[in-house]
Amino acid sequence: MSIGLLARASQSQKNGKRLSPILSALSRSFSQSQSQSTLPSFGIAFDIDGVVLRGETPIGGSPQALRRLYHHDGDSGALKIPYIFLTNGGGFRESKRALELSELLGVHISPSQVVQGHSPFKQLVDRFENELVVAVGKGEPAAVMSEYGYKNVISIDDYTSCFENIDPLLPYKKWTTKQVSYQNSTSKERDLRNNIHSQRVRAVFIVSDSVDWSRDIQGAFPAERLGLGAFRIALESVFNKIHPHALGYTTYGKPNPFVFNNAETLLKQLVQSCHHNVNIANHANAGNRHLKTLYMIGDNPSVDIYGARQAGHPWFSILTRTGVFKGKDNHPEFPADLVVDTVEEAVDYILRKECTS
Repeated sequence: MSIGLLARASQSQKNGKRLSPILSALSRSFSQSQSQSTLPSFGIAFDIDGVVLRGETPIGGSPQALRRLYHHDGDSGALKIPYIFLTNGGGFRESKRALELSELLGVHISPSQVVQGHSPFKQLVDRFENELVVAVGKGEPAAVMSEYGYKNVISIDDYTSCFENIDPLLPYKKWTTKQVSYQNSTSKERDLRNNIHSQRVRAVFIVSDSVDWSRDIQGAFPAERLGLGAFRIALESVFNKIHPHALGYTTYGKPNPFVFNNAETLLKQLVQSCHHNVNIANHANAGNRHLKTLYMIGDNPSVDIYGARQAGHPWFSILTRTGVFKGKDNHPEFPADLVVDTVEEAVDYILRKECTS
């Protein structure tokens, strides 16, 4: 079996408080210089949890920081600076997550700006498009994979429902899952279930946290959150104990350098969304545009910062104190290029640096 695994202080200004005259002047200067028929030469990748949001609450001045990356303070939705959200989380379609982020942060965010832990699964469609694959995780794992183009995908809940007594602990479980009953399912879903016993599962994609086990192993995760990584370790240990051959798997998500290479490509493509009033003779060339600096803003030294450092040039890592990391000085093992209190402070630094360079 092959498995795809996917394997954040203090606010620098109070909400509603206007920027200082110096920062306001810098913003105006930056906007003016960027509007003179030039395209941005840098891009930004934001982690989500612990950097721009805690749960569903914006933190670190994130709404006002993000508005400065748009023309007309975010109202028009026209990007001034290319940026993406780079998260190991997931479980929902990028279009749904983009809509949620837009509502929470008060700016227009497109699905192309959301890169989740399972987003790289899009690139495996050619290999598994018509093969039977199982999608595991909270949220809508099967819907995510179907939107990516997988035509023969089933959720782990629906898959296990096709086998009697597959879960010996089922009689002791008091919770229920929101599953579509067999009687109410579509003809396509019924056909898929009918073929389960005659088809071999070619891959299992762990789209997001496995619901049935995580609550018992980690509780409320007051410190660093256990999730897909812990599930992979447990699965690998059990599998390798009872099978003669080791479990084969591929992990995606930060700090894998692949994620940062992919993020660079996406940021280059977003350049053509910036300065819509600038005439780009060849839009294809915009995707190949050189970005001299890519900023990764994160709160987890071993994931966000380590990943950016592994990716190397042109990545520049910025560590915030609003999430996992709360140290006074830089992290000793995975030091960032810059440590700040909040994401707003990080954006201030970037705009000052790029405005005067």
